[in-house]
Amino acid sequence: MIPKEMLKNQALTAHALFFDDPHRDLVREMDEKGRPNGRYIELPKGVEVMENGDVKFAYHAPDAKCVQVSGTGGSFPADLIDMEKCEDGWWRATVSGLESAFHFVRFYVDGTEALNPYMPYGYGYGKTMNFFELPDKYSEFYLLHDVPHGAVRMNYFYSETVKDWRACWVYTPPTYDTDREKRYPVFYLQHGGGEAESCWIWQGKLNNIMDNLLADGQCEEMIVVMNCGYVYPEGYDYGKNPVASPVEDLIANDCVPFIDKKYRTLADRHHRAVAGFSMGGGQTLNTVIKYPEVFANAGVFSAPAIRSDREDKLNLLNDPEKFNENFDLFFVNAGSYEPACDVLKKQTREMRAKGFKIVFFESPGFHEWAPWRYGTMEFAKRLFH
Repeated sequence: MIPKEMLKNQALTAHALFFDDPHRDLVREMDEKGRPNGRYIELPKGVEVMENGDVKFAYHAPDAKCVQVSGTGGSFPADLIDMEKCEDGWWRATVSGLESAFHFVRFYVDGTEALNPYMPYGYGYGKTMNFFELPDKYSEFYLLHDVPHGAVRMNYFYSETVKDWRACWVYTPPTYDTDREKRYPVFYLQHGGGEAESCWIWQGKLNNIMDNLLADGQCEEMIVVMNCGYVYPEGYDYGKNPVASPVEDLIANDCVPFIDKKYRTLADRHHRAVAGFSMGGGQTLNTVIKYPEVFANAGVFSAPAIRSDREDKLNLLNDPEKFNENFDLFFVNAGSYEPACDVLKKQTREMRAKGFKIVFFESPGFHEWAPWRYGTMEFAKRLFH
């Protein structure tokens, strides 16, 4: 059973459009004197997670002939589930047996994919998606708790790499605005394919993870910077794999100097880290291989392998002595049920046998947010000591 208190945690329903969802609709009426006298009525929730783990979906489509719901694979299969039409114009379905995880959801109305306006919105698969959380009853590290909270800022900076403006999201710890003399290490964090920099806040719950770690004394105070992973300079071939785009140039040459100028940072390689999942994991490897003078800490989450297509100036991936001298921490993470896990575990074992110092952390889940949250937490615990 999932505790009631956990199901009420606002971190589970907050998203980019609002934090506190009113679930109300305005009924426009007039009073006896003909004056506007509107009132609010409560609306059904598009999704509701029950204590026993069942998930109830509701979709309003009074004129539809067929409404279906599905997951996207992994812990919520992509098989279409028929919803039942009720007399009030709402379609309903209950799904049982889902894994505890962050779940993207798809709805189909008469065969056409459609968003559910009564559910949280996120960004995934290159578009706006509905999502819900089936919380892990044993773990609360990413939920909202009564602890000191840091701040999340969105900053603009000009990128010489793309000759255009970019936005990065920046988490600062609770003491940043009160201790004006302190300087902080910086953790650069990249998203995966089909997602965006803001996903680390709304889906990854990065700010909650950091707040809770700091409150428990489990990690060093640090600034976290989240950049968009799609970097296409003028003339770049958009058909290329986005891992191959020069994200590392934007981070090292544009964003790092901007952050060091705007924030009170410890501006040296030993106080900088970069990590990312899936596409962002590959981009992390490209960054630390091309710019070893900028970063001494790397976190590779759910990447296909520990390799890079950039010029390895120091031969880091072939020389364990140089590798160990260069990295303060090299951390690899994958979900237990994703194909990359076995590949990365095998490669880590082989590299360790040759003398490479690599930390491997396996966390529960498929190729989705659950293992990346765990990986981020464990990586942050080990940074900057």
